[in-house]
Amino acid sequence: MRYIPIQGVALILAAMTALSACTVAPPARPDDPAWAPVASMDMSPPPPNTGGIYRARAGLSLFDDNRANRIGDVLTVTLSERTTSSKQADTEISKEDKINLNAGAVLGKNVSFGDYNLNTDLSGKRDFEAETESTQSNNLQGSITVTVSAVLPNGLLEVRGEKWLTLNRGEEFIRLRGLVRPEDIAPDNTVPSTRLADVRIAYSGTGELADANGQGWLSRFFSSPYWPF
Repeated sequence: MRYIPIQGVALILAAMTALSACTVAPPARPDDPAWAPVASMDMSPPPPNTGGIYRARAGLSLFDDNRANRIGDVLTVTLSERTTSSKQADTEISKEDKINLNAGAVLGKNVSFGDYNLNTDLSGKRDFEAETESTQSNNLQGSITVTVSAVLPNGLLEVRGEKWLTLNRGEEFIRLRGLVRPEDIAPDNTVPSTRLADVRIAYSGTGELADANGQGWLSRFFSSPYWPF
């Protein structure tokens, strides 16, 4: 029996750790610049006007609403996501083959070699049957207030934001990014998540409970495509 030296074992474990680490995304952290709110281009107050009653950018309109329409405005997105998928497939294949080769007679007699002759019978039968069924259901309810990060030339509002909740055993977060039509925003400055285009919604958590629901690095390696068996 051939033994593997301890250096080889260490090298194999290191390679398995590196391969399993490549398949795991880095954990989420708050204050990620990709999800940070975007402030308005000019947040400074207008300069004072000492020569008259008019003051630039200090007017009040009685007919405008408070719906988001500029960079830096906030918008509340009502999460109402529900998906249900079901798939079932039944497959059955049956095939039967039979071949009979009759050598015939030579000069009126059957040709034989002791206990053997040239007559041959071949038969085969193959059966295949498979059944698969998959059902998945997801439901996400709640709300998250995001900011307008950009106003596209066609008038669409690009919104993004995140919400973090610190619990006694970890943290939970909701991240959202998408495109909103100003016409879909309600008078109370809310919009349902089903009206967002190119939306990205992430709901997950960190901490002890999230770690307990995940596989270890060695288990991930044996379940990954890198495991050849």
